[in-house]
Amino acid sequence: MTEIVDLLLVNAAQVVTCAGPGPKRGAALADVGAIEHGAIAVADGRIVAVGPTAELQSRFRGRVHLDVAGKIICPGFVDCHTHLVFAGDRVDEFERKLAGASYQELLAAGGGILSTMRATRAASLEELVALGQRRLHAMARLGTTTVEIKSGYGLNTDGELKILAAIERLAAAAPQDIVPTFLAAHALPPEFAGDPDGYIELVCEEMLPAAATWYHDSLFGGLGLPLFNDVFCEQGVFDYAQSRRVLEAGLNVGLRPKIHADEFVSLGGTRLAVELGAISADHLDATPPEEMTMLAASQTIAVLLPGVNFHLGSRHFAQARRWVEAGAAIALATDFNPGSAPILSLPLVMAIACRYQRLTPAEALNAVTLNAAHAIGLGDRLGSLEVGKQADLLIVDAPDYRHLAYWLGDNLVAAVFKAGKPLEV
Repeated sequence: MTEIVDLLLVNAAQVVTCAGPGPKRGAALADVGAIEHGAIAVADGRIVAVGPTAELQSRFRGRVHLDVAGKIICPGFVDCHTHLVFAGDRVDEFERKLAGASYQELLAAGGGILSTMRATRAASLEELVALGQRRLHAMARLGTTTVEIKSGYGLNTDGELKILAAIERLAAAAPQDIVPTFLAAHALPPEFAGDPDGYIELVCEEMLPAAATWYHDSLFGGLGLPLFNDVFCEQGVFDYAQSRRVLEAGLNVGLRPKIHADEFVSLGGTRLAVELGAISADHLDATPPEEMTMLAASQTIAVLLPGVNFHLGSRHFAQARRWVEAGAAIALATDFNPGSAPILSLPLVMAIACRYQRLTPAEALNAVTLNAAHAIGLGDRLGSLEVGKQADLLIVDAPDYRHLAYWLGDNLVAAVFKAGKPLEV
């Protein structure tokens, strides 16, 4: 007997499932689970079958039936590290960087994150939401169906809560699933110049409890989506002891850690991530071998952000091949932000990772789908095309998934489905 489903997609050149126990490591990271001449059936927003077209056409009839006609189907992309809510831009600083100014020099001169802080503090909630909506729609057109968004440009209690409020409004209306992260410890605000411990005291004693209270009453708390707590552990920002205090204070109010670690120098942030059970450690450009081994043996995801290095004109990238060979579960993300990564495209990040970090196209695709979903706690419901998972999927106008990393500057995404429904992107 033929079963009626809401959506039946047939005749794909490949259905690239990215399926398997996750997060993927080692040899599994190189397996995208491609089904030639594949099809997928969806009912009530979830995947009910994946397999060869001949098999699924004999079992199902779709209320919506689409012949993919030789294109590929793959999971929607998951961007597991962004700073999407901000006002202003840093175009002037871009020119200064081209002239040789370093990231740390700009920050020390009151630019960098502090420049964006001033613009974001001055913006209204409505302005931040409008800016965020435009960025999320651009991401959706490029295939991103789930986005993590950090706070971190308020750097005071009211400012950080305003950003969280903007993230919640975006989640209520955006085409993507949104996961929030609290990053009050992103930089030292001018009110605490010369007193980083004083600011950390404020973060731990006032801001984190306020964020936890907000979360429990928010849309995210109601949906069971997590709120993470992040810190920028880096020379000239927050040291190991300050970072540990922030992450432990977050754990005390129920927020699981994330950490910006080893972007420029190693201060022990990767070791701290493992010790505290962080869901991810992000950047990892300067991680020493012993901490690389430690993280690879843990459940913490190594989130690599090569778009930052590319934008900054750096020749030094995180050692992705060594991470893979060590057995780490790696993910890729844009790190979208106005200063070091004005990048909305995960296919571009995949392309950079393949060229400069020597990942294969299969490894890169798993890193922006299943592994990225695990880096934000959603790997059990998103990130792969498997029975029971949410039907977040893309139709890509190419005969082979490797084209996603092969082409530069082109958008191959022909259609985006979120929970089985087509997005108007």
